[in-house]
Amino acid sequence: MVTLTTSDNESFVVDKDVAERSVLIKNMLEDVGENDHPIPLPNVSASVLKKVLEYCEHHRGEPIPTADADSSDDTRKRTTDIGEWDQRFISVDQEMLFEIILAANYLDIKSLLDVGCKTVANMIKGKTPEEIRKLFNIVNDFTPEEEAQIKKENEWAEG
Repeated sequence: MVTLTTSDNESFVVDKDVAERSVLIKNMLEDVGENDHPIPLPNVSASVLKKVLEYCEHHRGEPIPTADADSSDDTRKRTTDIGEWDQRFISVDQEMLFEIILAANYLDIKSLLDVGCKTVANMIKGKTPEEIRKLFNIVNDFTPEEEAQIKKENEWAEG
């Protein structure tokens, strides 16, 4: 068992194989050896870690993807495919979605980071810049002239 302590000082006791879905935690455990000190996770809150651990628990028996596995054409073709359980899991509000992505990046859980990023990609697929700005509450800080210039430079990308 491993104890993880969040930024808001909550402790989670989890099975080592679940915690080690995170490359960061796995490396920390290897560095400190088998002692019973809690592992501090200052960049992750309890509510987010709870979701991350739910994901790790569900996927605990699966092989952990490596950087080499990415280059295959098969994974490229399915860039925005997300499994059914993962889709239900990641059906959260936008703030939690972004917190999960940040936590997955910090904790180095590649498969969870992929699910989060694919979800965002699916959210913006086929939308205009204006629709994307509205979806994510992004202020358009381009002048009309700058926007016209950008459109002109990127005409080739218009489908």
